[in-house]
Amino acid sequence: MPDDLIAAAREVRAHAYAPYSGYKVGAAICDENGAIWAGTNMENVSYGATICAERAAVLAMISAGARSIQALTVVTEDGGAPCGICLQVLREFTDDPARLKIFLVDGKGLIGEMTLADLLPRGFASAEVPRTESPSQ
Repeated sequence: MPDDLIAAAREVRAHAYAPYSGYKVGAAICDENGAIWAGTNMENVSYGATICAERAAVLAMISAGARSIQALTVVTEDGGAPCGICLQVLREFTDDPARLKIFLVDGKGLIGEMTLADLLPRGFASAEVPRTESPSQ
């Protein structure tokens, strides 16, 4: 599976829109059905409007109706890991962060394999957040 994810992330990384940082990122997610969803980063002059590749891939997956991430590959020039916001978004779509594999790839190839729990040891799930009303889907 990592080879398919790496190929998808490499391919989409070529389409990154990163005119401000020059830091192109491609991400690919494998969902619960084995489908692969890819996304790339899209910067904006209003930096808060920038979308990370990992979240773009999650949005593609959600838009297609899938709801569970099994694995993620991130391709950058230097093997960078997902940011904190992306890690918490990934947590939203896994029941077990210790089982969600994350593969980091640099310009030469796979440099690291870890889990979401490794990168976000104290992330929290929706079920852990107290609510005064029942959540709607």
